[in-house]
Amino acid sequence: MPRRSSILQLPEDLRRELNARLVAQGFADYDGMEAWLADELAKRDLEISVSRSAIHRHGKEFEDKLEKLRMATDQARAISEGSEDDAGAMNEALLRMVQTELFDVLVDLQDTDRKSIHKIGLTVARLARASVNQKKWASEVRKNLKTVADKVQSLSKKGGLTKKVADQIRAEILGVDLNG
Repeated sequence: MPRRSSILQLPEDLRRELNARLVAQGFADYDGMEAWLADELAKRDLEISVSRSAIHRHGKEFEDKLEKLRMATDQARAISEGSEDDAGAMNEALLRMVQTELFDVLVDLQDTDRKSIHKIGLTVARLARASVNQKKWASEVRKNLKTVADKVQSLSKKGGLTKKVADQIRAEILGVDLNG
């Protein structure tokens, strides 16, 4: 079994500060980062040794994860901007994208503590619940649209609309292309 990463042994606040500095410095100056971290560990009387290569490995992994997050955000934004919310199609696409990203994160995790796995599990459960609610909502919308379309059909007979006009109104409500 591989040795536990020295970065994971850091206190959480120090690890967050390291991540912030990595981003701020453009994932560069690992020598400076090593010196800063050694100084911080000495100030706290922590006997953890973190090498430049450990910081670099962590930085590379962190940068890759940030890039995946940026890509997912850009994709979600593109879906949001390029889609009319047709019966929740955008929400469905976003849910699937987040589920895929979470799956990738789970696969990538190696030295994970139980707390992190628990949080990811809760997130997956919430996503599953959101997906079920989304599908239930879409089903209700379709049912309501069909009810309205049926009412239009019956009212058209009473009101003197031609069958062609009534069919066109019904198709518009249901989102069906009569010509295609």
